[in-house]
Amino acid sequence: MNGNPFEDPSARRAYLEQQERLRRLSAVDRDLVRLGQMPRLDRWLEQIEATGGCAHPVYVAGRSSTFDAMSGELLREYSSEGEPGGRLAMRCRNRRASVCPSCSRQYQGDAWQLVKAGLVGGKGVPDTVTAHPMVFVTLTAPSFGRVHRVGRCVRPRDGGCVHGLPLGCGQHHAEGAPVVGQPLCPACYDYPEHVLWHAHAGRLWSGFMDAMYYRLGVVGGVGKGAVRRVLRLSAIKVAEYQRRGAVHFHAVLRLDGPMDPGALGPGAAISATEGPAVLKYEPPVWASSELLASLVRPAAASVSVGVPVSEAVAVGALRFGAQVEVHPVTGPGGVVDERVAAYLAKYTTKSADASGALDHRIVRADEIGFLRVPDHIRALVGTAWRLGGLAEFAHLHLRLWAHALGFRGHCLTKTRVYSTTFGRLQADRARFKRGRLVDAERETVVVGEWRLAGLGHSPAEALIAAGIAEDLHRARELARDHLTPGWVGGARRGPGGSDQGWQTGADHGS
Repeated sequence: MNGNPFEDPSARRAYLEQQERLRRLSAVDRDLVRLGQMPRLDRWLEQIEATGGCAHPVYVAGRSSTFDAMSGELLREYSSEGEPGGRLAMRCRNRRASVCPSCSRQYQGDAWQLVKAGLVGGKGVPDTVTAHPMVFVTLTAPSFGRVHRVGRCVRPRDGGCVHGLPLGCGQHHAEGAPVVGQPLCPACYDYPEHVLWHAHAGRLWSGFMDAMYYRLGVVGGVGKGAVRRVLRLSAIKVAEYQRRGAVHFHAVLRLDGPMDPGALGPGAAISATEGPAVLKYEPPVWASSELLASLVRPAAASVSVGVPVSEAVAVGALRFGAQVEVHPVTGPGGVVDERVAAYLAKYTTKSADASGALDHRIVRADEIGFLRVPDHIRALVGTAWRLGGLAEFAHLHLRLWAHALGFRGHCLTKTRVYSTTFGRLQADRARFKRGRLVDAERETVVVGEWRLAGLGHSPAEALIAAGIAEDLHRARELARDHLTPGWVGGARRGPGGSDQGWQTGADHGS
């Protein structure tokens, strides 16, 4: 378009015709036209690719400076002023695949490295950990009422419940059948106990760990107060929602000596003597995987947690379910370590909405009636909201956690010295990126000043980011067949394992 539309009639007519054509386009097409005219579009595309096609990026504006830690020399300086719109895109780092597939895959890759390091060493964990006693454990919730099951459902019985419904089903249900996990009689189902069990699941797990320590002390002839000075029970667990909406725990339990592996410097001896006590990382000689496995079921059965007395509900002591699974991680017939890591990592990114739970919090009671979830899940959410309004349960903050069906824990938790942390993995990734820009051998200090400059994508930007994320995902799938075994940005490849976390589109270091 030539000329000034405010002065030239032909230019004004051309401008109005162009606006009319744009008006006839959809909102996404208009946004694509706007995006195509963006100054430095190529640099914006580089940003989105660097975030892995993040679906909900966080835009920041500011500057950072990298200095040599010893001399104070300025090595690199960066400012977002030269970026499109004067801002820089960063990952949202949401673990939910339903929210951001790209960040979910990166989170899953980090989780795999975190679990694997505690099984075979690396990331600050001595390689000798492979000889430590380890078991893979599954602890379930108890029954709160009969529900439909996959395969041959509950067998029919004579008569019915007090509400007139049959006591069984007898049909054969496929894996993805909507009825699986739904109660046979919603009126008989104990929704208050289900929600309160979720609210106290963390205390049950803590009690289980204490019971394991007690039993290990009994076997080793060590008093209750001294057992933690003789050995350490390291663990990592993942909370998974079953189809009935109840959480159960998958966990790796590992026996270590009392020494913190962080105290072992590079090349340090595995054990050291200090006075009469022997501080070491190796577990006691009497400890074994068989012993550890034999203590899990009685320890889980011995744990119970009381709930406050309430006139509104009648709930007794809360316990783990009778179904407890224990498998050795190593040894004949044991589970291969990388299978355990991949299995646990899968559930760190599995969306809760796969079982009907929600990815967002409930802020008003009238939202519950409009939730697009099965009636069983809606009843659990409503029960959590109702119990959260009672004074005796106020300390549980059930309304804050109604979207999680009352469960207040994180999807993945671990003891302090099981292995590395997500923060360290993210810091290593940022340090690796900075190492490509400055001398990797130098110890550096980064000083930055940043502010929030925007959230999320416009409609056209979201389409392009989704395409970039899909391209990167396909590239990872191809890399699984052609690169050395290990983890590639959230997709495990090959039967072996590599201690390097290959990541495509790493974060911008700041």
